[in-house]
Amino acid sequence: MNPRPLDGASSSPDNLPTQYVPAEVEGKLYERWVERGYFEADAKSDKQPYAVVIPPPNVTGSLHLGHAFEHTLIDALTRRKRMQGYETLWQPGMDHAGIATQNVVERELAKEGKSRHDLGREAFVERVWQWKAESGGQISGQMRRLGDGVDWSRERFTMDEGLSQAVQTIFKKLYDDGLIYRAERIINWCPRCLTAISDIEVEYQDDDGELVSIKYGDGDDAIVVATTRAETMLGDTAVAVHPDDERYRHLVGREIELPLTGRRIPVVADAHVDPEFGTGAVKVTPAHDPNDFEIGQRHNLPSLNVLDEHGIITAHGPFQGLDRFEARSTIVGALRAEGRIVAEKRPYTHSVGHCSRCKTTIEPRLSLQWWVKVGPLAQAAGDAVRDGRVKIHPKEMESRYFGWVDNLHDWCISRQLWWGHRIPVWYGPNGEVVCVGPNEEPPTGDGWHQDTDVLDTWFSSGLWPFSTLGWPERTDSLAKFYPNSALVTGYDILFFWVARMMMFGLYAMDGTPPFHTIVLHGMVRDQFGKKMSKSFGNAVNPLDWMDAYGSDAVRFTLARGANPGVDVPIGEDWVQGSRNFANKIWNATRFALMNGATVEGELPSAERQSATDRWILSRLNSVVAEVDAYYDDYQFAKLSDTLFHFAWDEVFDWYVELVKTTFAAGGEAADVSRRVLGEVLDVTLRLLHPVVPFVTETLWTSLTGGESLVIADWPSDSGFRDRAAEQEIATLQQVITEVRRFRSDQGLQPGQRVPARLDLDGTPLAPHEEAIRSLLRLQPAGEGFHATASLPVAGATVALDLSGAIDFAAERKRLTKDLAAAEKELAQANAKLGNEAFLAKAPDHVVDKIRARREAAEADIARIGAQLANLPEA
Repeated sequence: MNPRPLDGASSSPDNLPTQYVPAEVEGKLYERWVERGYFEADAKSDKQPYAVVIPPPNVTGSLHLGHAFEHTLIDALTRRKRMQGYETLWQPGMDHAGIATQNVVERELAKEGKSRHDLGREAFVERVWQWKAESGGQISGQMRRLGDGVDWSRERFTMDEGLSQAVQTIFKKLYDDGLIYRAERIINWCPRCLTAISDIEVEYQDDDGELVSIKYGDGDDAIVVATTRAETMLGDTAVAVHPDDERYRHLVGREIELPLTGRRIPVVADAHVDPEFGTGAVKVTPAHDPNDFEIGQRHNLPSLNVLDEHGIITAHGPFQGLDRFEARSTIVGALRAEGRIVAEKRPYTHSVGHCSRCKTTIEPRLSLQWWVKVGPLAQAAGDAVRDGRVKIHPKEMESRYFGWVDNLHDWCISRQLWWGHRIPVWYGPNGEVVCVGPNEEPPTGDGWHQDTDVLDTWFSSGLWPFSTLGWPERTDSLAKFYPNSALVTGYDILFFWVARMMMFGLYAMDGTPPFHTIVLHGMVRDQFGKKMSKSFGNAVNPLDWMDAYGSDAVRFTLARGANPGVDVPIGEDWVQGSRNFANKIWNATRFALMNGATVEGELPSAERQSATDRWILSRLNSVVAEVDAYYDDYQFAKLSDTLFHFAWDEVFDWYVELVKTTFAAGGEAADVSRRVLGEVLDVTLRLLHPVVPFVTETLWTSLTGGESLVIADWPSDSGFRDRAAEQEIATLQQVITEVRRFRSDQGLQPGQRVPARLDLDGTPLAPHEEAIRSLLRLQPAGEGFHATASLPVAGATVALDLSGAIDFAAERKRLTKDLAAAEKELAQANAKLGNEAFLAKAPDHVVDKIRARREAAEADIARIGAQLANLPEA
């Protein structure tokens, strides 16, 4: 903690409305923070740096709960580090999202009856820039709603001039080092978007198709293969069997007739074939299947591409010009007519890849593309984690990371789009190929032309941690903020974005990884644990919840569910609960200010403080230490839960209530408690600020007169602990809790006052008698007092006179009924636990549950029996 006076501090509730209305506070506060430059990072400062990049959202996107979740965690980290005195940079920006953005603009053109080809490449790209300026990036405004403390002066876009230069620079470097090459390989092809797409842009779902078994060859040469894609048989160039499969050994090396084509194809032996699956023989279509392509490479088989970019059959013959799905049924019919179909399974459910953008079925297709040779890059990315230069949190995610980077295939980086970073390669009239760097002039003259493809969006976003800081220039920002301190992102893109940043960062920055720690979080799901999706009808627009409950409530709900690497279920009722917490903070602080809580002057010495004061300050320091430890371990759920229970349970429900009697009595003790309460609120609001910035800022500035929590000091643990005071207040809480429970059991209303006699002699509770009476609504025992109940608790005795307060006959009847139910429950549990046959067969968890029921029943019987014994006869 920092128990220091704040110059000019004034504690007054006058500028606080009676109710907290987030909409009247949040927008104004955020703009004030931005205008005052609180979030701007100075690359030339002497402070220790702390830098985090935003996982760049697509320019076409809008804020969803996943964004809100991730941004809340990053904002909490960076706000705390800023308060701790670090030169803090949270780097904002957006991704150009090649295929997604091109699709958006093409749909706009379609409304005008045009296509991109009607405009031409240059005009189409200009149209995309126009769309970006007018409609793109709405997420920036939504980030402001959420309270993101990003440095807007540094906002970047992956198609900015500087970032484009970084892309061209690293492409040239990789090309010159032999790590980029052009080759024919199998890629994911979308016949609708007319481009290769990355693995992450393929969504797999179970589709109903058909599995047909086809007889190739005749007589002794006959062999049966099964397929779900009969149309690709037109491109078969072999049948493969396992080398050790005795059934087909006589066929290996021979040729058999491929039905419907008049071609003969060889039977080859390849260890990739599983002899136990199906017939143990597979058709080999090197141009339309990645596994078949590998078999084709091993056996020098030709690759016949029988589908064009639209998925139309190109093979000469009766099927030419048919769509792939129309061709499938037509070919099966033709095979059936020839007696070649020996088995059919329909429907046959199997996993099929679809384009994540347009939902079109993906076509594996042999295509001439640009590739990154990832072997040495992936090796470096793995080594950086293995040798401890980069830590993955939680640690158990390391195995998933290694499982990916240790088995990476070469990366297809070219896309057949117009929007994106165009590949900086020129082709000459005599077969020349020239890669051009950012400061080089491209070749000109007749016959020279640039490659028409653009780069995969992941290529430019893989440079994000250093391209946004000015690389390839050696800028002050790059020197100050690279490597980043932490990367906070979902485990779902660990393999795609994270691995690419690791590879490129280590390669471009002389072996220095892009960040020290990779912090992986889970996915936001609905309250039943189901994935959120518009198609499921459970998707939530976080802005709706912000409008209804405030941004702090949404943020706190998300943070409180954020256990490392674990998915986060969230429901609207939980956001309502967080809204209630914000209101509790507001009302309690306003009450404290109305009763003179202050931060002015030094904190009174422990000798002048009451046990209640020392208890709350001791607990406050413990909470500071706990919260710091949780932040350093990225345990957002635990730190949020710790703060929730400390603020609500200990500060508001106990300390504030306990010192009410002190305030009422006045004098020096009241002045001390007012200063202690101010201190506790000051530190608690600081601790809460990174997660709930708006309500805490409003309350803290009213309490302290300080400029802003954004630039206030983060609390530190002073080391003060008072275990004796903690034990004393724990005993006090025990007494109050037990008597409250008894009152409730007797049917007394919370505000109903009853006469009581307190025997506190020999206990540390004597100084708390007024507080006990106030909190328990106990009147002094006057003339005619008759104790109808006596409660011994923690060495003290509380005697109550309930005469006239309750109907004893009705209460005895109710308790007798409850006692009978508890005795019946106990008898049933004992019967089962006494049955040896049951115990021998029942699972351990079932037996444990029955034992727990028995213990609960025994406790109920004891409690109800004591209540009956304390009731006077009617």
